Amino acid sequence: MLKIAILDDYAGVALDSADWSRLSAEITAFDRHLSENEAATVLAPFDVLCTMRERMALPRTLIERLPSLKLITIVGAGLANLDMQAATDHGVVVCHSDFRSPAMAAVANATPELAWGLMIATVRHIAAEDRALRQGGWQSSVGLILAGRTLGLLGLGRIGKRMAQYAQVFGMEVIAWSQNLTAEAAADVGVRRVEKDELFAQADILSIHLQLSGRSRGLVTARELGLMRPDAYLINTSRGPIVDEAALIAALRERRIAGAGLDVFDVEPLPRDHPFRAMDQVTLTPHLGYNTRETLRAFWGDMPEAIAAFAAGAPIRVANPDVLAAKP
Repeated sequence: MLKIAILDDYAGVALDSADWSRLSAEITAFDRHLSENEAATVLAPFDVLCTMRERMALPRTLIERLPSLKLITIVGAGLANLDMQAATDHGVVVCHSDFRSPAMAAVANATPELAWGLMIATVRHIAAEDRALRQGGWQSSVGLILAGRTLGLLGLGRIGKRMAQYAQVFGMEVIAWSQNLTAEAAADVGVRRVEKDELFAQADILSIHLQLSGRSRGLVTARELGLMRPDAYLINTSRGPIVDEAALIAALRERRIAGAGLDVFDVEPLPRDHPFRAMDQVTLTPHLGYNTRETLRAFWGDMPEAIAAFAAGAPIRVANPDVLAAKP
């Protein structure tokens, strides 16, 4: 009987989000994040690991300490913090989700909706006022009206375009830049393309919507943050490493920008002693962008199918096909 570990099921919903009953297996769901050393001990008996996006890293140093591991299931075609070559070297099959399925396509609004909510919460200081009110206080800050303001989008892909639609309903001007964005493509969705420096200098709210890659990692540095006005805000629901975290902390501490709304971080879960936790002008959410009931059902939903196919000797949606060629 297969032993299956469902990792980082923070909200305790994985077992209700898919039909695991089709499997003849012993299933354990972990509702907390495991450090690498703890994972090496706790996960040693398991044959299958079911991951949720980048919540848990699977480097070579961990994979080689899991002697029973035979299969890893992932969301999407790849997993940035999974050492695919190490999995292949150790004979571990990696199966990805069916990311072209209708269920996956239906969750496209999850991140832009969170981004918009985080933006409003940040410019109206909702989290800080909520905390103060619960502690016996009353009004202590002044917010910002979005209508008539300029939203700068760093990235105008699927999520960026959705953000542009929301902004237009709110009566905002929208500008955008990314490496491959053309003026014509931007104009097609009612957005004005500008150069990168203009984006940071003109935006009242700068919202990031890029995939993390070699080109985007560290794209927002102290220089770009220095172009922003002292009354401007930065929103990041994409990936933490797109922004130079030390430079952002410095800009916030020195009040060179008005504030930030952050859903993503360099290290997740965010360390308890991280400076962001103590900053009153920063609104924080724990990587909730994709974390909705609908999204998790889509993400967990086809993992039992992949596990069943693997158990039957006919794995599907294999992300590292070289591992199959190496098997006898």
